[in-house]
Amino acid sequence: MAVEHPHDVPPRDDLPTAEATGLRWQAATVDQLHNWAALIARTAAVEHPAWFEKSGDLVHILESTTNDARINTLLGLDGDGVARAYGRIIKNPDGDKATGMGCVDPGWQRRGIGSAVLAWQEARTIERFTADAGSGHLASPPRLRVRTEEQHRHQAVLLESRGYAAVRWFNEMHRPLSIPLPLAPLPPGLQLRTLDSSLHEPVRLAHNDAFRDHWGSEPRDRESWRFTMEEPTARHDWSTVAIDTASGTVAGYQLASFDPDAAADRGFTEGYTELLGVRREFRGRGIAQALLADAMRRFAAAGMDMASLDVDSANPTGALGLYVGMGYTPVNRSITWEKLL
Repeated sequence: MAVEHPHDVPPRDDLPTAEATGLRWQAATVDQLHNWAALIARTAAVEHPAWFEKSGDLVHILESTTNDARINTLLGLDGDGVARAYGRIIKNPDGDKATGMGCVDPGWQRRGIGSAVLAWQEARTIERFTADAGSGHLASPPRLRVRTEEQHRHQAVLLESRGYAAVRWFNEMHRPLSIPLPLAPLPPGLQLRTLDSSLHEPVRLAHNDAFRDHWGSEPRDRESWRFTMEEPTARHDWSTVAIDTASGTVAGYQLASFDPDAAADRGFTEGYTELLGVRREFRGRGIAQALLADAMRRFAAAGMDMASLDVDSANPTGALGLYVGMGYTPVNRSITWEKLL
């Protein structure tokens, strides 16, 4: 793995103190990759999130040029060098928000470490907004968002104590594949193609167009889209693109994944629709239904038990109703928290 950066970063003086946390802090680095991934997996084994970052995802974090890991990540090590806490933020240069992620080893929780990580994320967010505005990017008030699963009440308590408000709810939805699959043919004039490398860029452009009216969504640049295409759990053979035969335009797409680790933890296998989008001018013609029905057939043929996805409960395109109509039911909720800094 090659991690290249355009300039040197001076030594950091923004890290939490060892005296307050009992940990030694540094940026996440390549040599800490397995230690870092083990921390996240250890935490997930106790907290059972629907999804958690694996080594391949962490490699992408280290490779990012938009969010330099040397100044936007944080790793807390105990006296034996074992990773016990991690945090990071991401922000698009012209974006109006930063997003924070992280975790604390379950055996090290309730020691103020989560509060220290969150305080660092807030300070780093302010620095990012200031730096981006100084570089000529869109200036806006610094805002940090954090997403948690509703079941993880300890995270909600921390966020509420620091002035965060819940601003959005998302539903994880499942659809058993053991019941008859829906019939939803693609409308005339459209062709269904399995995702391949020649479609990566056209689908990126279609995604940016389709998600213009989605809350919290920002355009994906080439680098972040490459990370999406190279996601370790991505299943391009289960991912499909609807193409307008007259113009060759990508009208819609369904990007799928499969996580064998999640299957072992949750007790069932699932084909997961990571992204589903239809361009505005093609909406209302049943394209989304056709893409989902095709995905279900592919999932079932591969032996999956369930079709799954995640949806914004207030999605303006009516996606929640669409999924319910296709047989999906809500099984879990997550919450997006926000604080204006």
